[in-house]
Amino acid sequence: MWSARSLLRHSSMVAACALFAADALAQNGERPTTRAGDRPTLRVGTLSESVVSLDGVLSEPLWATMDSISNLITIEPEEGGVPVGRTVVRVLVTPTDIIIGLQCYDPDPKGIVSFSRARDIELDEEDHVVIILDPFQDGRSGYVFAVNPDGSRFDGLVSAEGEDVNSNWDAVWEARTARDDRGWSAEIRIPIRSISYKKGLTSWGYNVERRVQRLQETSRWSGASQDIEIFQTSRAGLLTDVPPFDLGRGLSIRPSIIGNLNRDEPVAPSEFTGDVSVDVTQRIGTNLLASLTYNTDFAETEADARQPNLTRFDILFPEKRSFFLEGSDIFEFGLGLDDANLLPFFSRRIGLLNPEEGDAEKIPIVLGGKLNGRIGNTNLATLLVRTESLDSVPAATMGVVRIKQNVLEESSVGVIATAGDPQSQSGSWLAGVDVTYRTSRFLGDKRLLVGLWGLRNDRDGLQGNKNAYGFKIDYPADLFNFALTSVTIGDGVQPSLGFAPRTDIRLWDVGVDYDPRPAWGLVRQMFHELSAVLVTDLDNQWESYEGTIKPFDWLLESGDRLGVEIQPWGDRPPEDFAVFETEVDTVTIPAGSYQWMRYAVTGTLAEKRKLSGALTYAFGRFYDGHLQTIEGTLALKPSPLFTVELAGERNRGELPGGAFTQYLYSGRLEVKPSADFQVSSILQYDNESRSFGTNTRLRWTFNPLGDLFVVFNHNMLRNLDRFAFESNQLLVKLQYALRR
Repeated sequence: MWSARSLLRHSSMVAACALFAADALAQNGERPTTRAGDRPTLRVGTLSESVVSLDGVLSEPLWATMDSISNLITIEPEEGGVPVGRTVVRVLVTPTDIIIGLQCYDPDPKGIVSFSRARDIELDEEDHVVIILDPFQDGRSGYVFAVNPDGSRFDGLVSAEGEDVNSNWDAVWEARTARDDRGWSAEIRIPIRSISYKKGLTSWGYNVERRVQRLQETSRWSGASQDIEIFQTSRAGLLTDVPPFDLGRGLSIRPSIIGNLNRDEPVAPSEFTGDVSVDVTQRIGTNLLASLTYNTDFAETEADARQPNLTRFDILFPEKRSFFLEGSDIFEFGLGLDDANLLPFFSRRIGLLNPEEGDAEKIPIVLGGKLNGRIGNTNLATLLVRTESLDSVPAATMGVVRIKQNVLEESSVGVIATAGDPQSQSGSWLAGVDVTYRTSRFLGDKRLLVGLWGLRNDRDGLQGNKNAYGFKIDYPADLFNFALTSVTIGDGVQPSLGFAPRTDIRLWDVGVDYDPRPAWGLVRQMFHELSAVLVTDLDNQWESYEGTIKPFDWLLESGDRLGVEIQPWGDRPPEDFAVFETEVDTVTIPAGSYQWMRYAVTGTLAEKRKLSGALTYAFGRFYDGHLQTIEGTLALKPSPLFTVELAGERNRGELPGGAFTQYLYSGRLEVKPSADFQVSSILQYDNESRSFGTNTRLRWTFNPLGDLFVVFNHNMLRNLDRFAFESNQLLVKLQYALRR
């Protein structure tokens, strides 16, 4: 059985190998990742100390003396055009901060679309500016910062080497905005201690993108192609003349005080408990971050959104806990595993009981340590956690090591290893290797991705084929997309710290998209899709399939969208399973072989409006019966001060085994006096659990380093036509980081 000492010893050995390899690469000279001649440059202005008053108004005379990006290049509605309004960008640096000034000109300031002041909300459907930083200039990683005209802030980590963004990552930074008759402006301050960077680099990858929502216009500084995403840092420009920074000691200590008033059942009295937790981070140089957490608390984490499930497989819920999000981009493994929902490392296995369920019960984390960052061309992430015993769940020690080596200009080779088990099952381990070839210069300026991977897991008493492997070929482009994925998973693939909802299968996923942009006044883009997912057993006998045919899916110039979808399905459940289940009623689908067709119509109102939403109606057969689905969302945004969102899904099934009506309703109310003070409340009810739950969360960032959270959870259970109290909880958490 893996002990903490044994796990730490093995993790240290792997980390030492990574450091040795990185040192050897440095001595032999690193391969350059970019050609500066292909990239636009912006020279930073250097100050010995900050003299900028962060108010969103670029009123300080020094702004006018700095080098600037004088305008961007449109991507939409046409590639290579001139934006309706200019965007001017300047960057200042001090020994401790990066300060970015934005002036966004707009000939119609009254038409600016901005509804939110919330923190960490995606701003895709509002006017906004996105800033990309690649402080390692490796073309694979980076930091994302975005702001809208009302001061709403979004931050994230570039993940999947530019194909996606992890929006759950949080950093300490500030932004202020202002509006006038010329448009809007912003000032952003990013403390250098909030990010990692490569020491000695005088040029960083840097990019800027602006969205003018009422015109559906997107413009960008570098890589202004419809085939390139802003998050692909290999096509970013360069921020030059970057000076050395002062990290101080690089030490951050963040104590937290937590008060918990809890009543976990109707007949129980309310109980109050108090606790403290401590999170410590220490920078090792400029590009490695060591973290330690004691008596970890995640009181501020938002509740999981409930999801209807008419399948026979578990649903994957995302990680939201801050300790596990730092450096999470490095832990990502392989290309194409998400098509099979296979994860060799799923951090929700640590500290949560039954993490495949929403709002899973928490298991106390006594102590956790983490080391993540980059050394030369080597990416390193390690994690070691000790959990406390809880009822029948024993105490456990678990760990993971991930090493990924950058090769060529945009590609990588990596390994991953995990050890330990949440239930303390002995001998638990997993090891895997992945190779990813990636280029953004295929056929000149197109993207191409090819990935190969393989893994093996084991633990005492585990039987069967314990191997999984696969590949993916992906050609993502604006006009024509093609992707082919193959995943093979043995019946003994049960990663103790991972997620594998289906085993003993071979999956094939192929898709072709053709998305032309007609020169019509009404239609912006037409989307056509033909895709199929086929799952067989390892003897190549089909177990299930799912197809998608989109003959009609139009995005209008207004931002509205209308589409039709045809879906052929097939499934061969090996045993009976409950498709709908309550305490008083269960509808079962018998084992057998089924094939059916479904159809769906979807309409979407552009989110640039104060009232927006989407409605989907799906109908057709379902196994050996029929199923009708109505799914809708509605958002009301009368002002940046508050928004109301409503959502619902209703499934009406008629099967030989019985009829059922499954529904899930939810609502969200957000009150946002500013990006630093906001209250959000989530309400959810579904008729399978018959539970009505609310999660109300206040967050006050009274200082860039300090937060106050007040969280109230209240649950009621429906019995016949009445709701009765089930449980409630009031949490108060105060945290403040001390940086040295």
